Amino acid sequence: MSSSSSAVPSRADRQQSRQLAISEAVMAAGSMRIEQIAERFDISVMTVHRDLDELEDRGLLRKSRGVATASSTALVESSDVYRVGRQQAEKEAMAIAAMEFIEPGQAIILDDSTSTMHLLPHLHTKTPLTVITNTLTIMNDLRGMRGIEMIGLGGEYYNWCSAFMGRITVREIAELRADLFVMSTSAIVDDITFHQTLETVDVKRAMFESASKRVLLADRTKFDKRALHAMLPLADFDVVVVDAATERRHIERMQDAGVNVHIARRPAAVR
Repeated sequence: MSSSSSAVPSRADRQQSRQLAISEAVMAAGSMRIEQIAERFDISVMTVHRDLDELEDRGLLRKSRGVATASSTALVESSDVYRVGRQQAEKEAMAIAAMEFIEPGQAIILDDSTSTMHLLPHLHTKTPLTVITNTLTIMNDLRGMRGIEMIGLGGEYYNWCSAFMGRITVREIAELRADLFVMSTSAIVDDITFHQTLETVDVKRAMFESASKRVLLADRTKFDKRALHAMLPLADFDVVVVDAATERRHIERMQDAGVNVHIARRPAAVR
């Protein structure tokens, strides 16, 4: 029986496996110091820096002042790979609630948020639909779905959010008129939606202006976060959908300000 060298992992394979393990560890913890990563994986600090540089280039993690982080800050949004695993039950409940505002025959815009992605498995119940998006993940998921006509927006591709943004994207959006826009936000401060990047703000504002009805999905964590750039006031949305665990003081404040708040009920647990 001849031996096969293919059974021995190559250096590239080992590096890829290690980087995957590092990204999973940081995403689970939210953030880790570089020294902790080196100790946990029994590698040098220099190797950790090299791995984190590559992971950062791929938009999976952030490295700053000796700390690797997957969670967002006021200046930097987290990767969609990290965000997609957070508040899943709440996002699913909000998506089901948002489906009430979608009607067959509409043209709807979906942004690059992981909250709107929870709409995708339910869209077949409201076909025919035209879906407009700048998000590559959504394009791939809806590709070939019966009853869905898809318009993919181009532009400069941003790996950290799996979406196209920039001047080209904004110009394409300006030439469209949709019935409904569903979006989420990184943070809500003083009842104004905020985001960490101007490119995202520009695209979401353009989508907002191109739709006749606008729905915001905002789970309870958005009220505890901060981001740098103001985007849109809550009062400008036709509906703000929040999850059932959102603090009552936030709901009452928004209602007192005239915001149309829709509380999504969490689906019953499967037994």
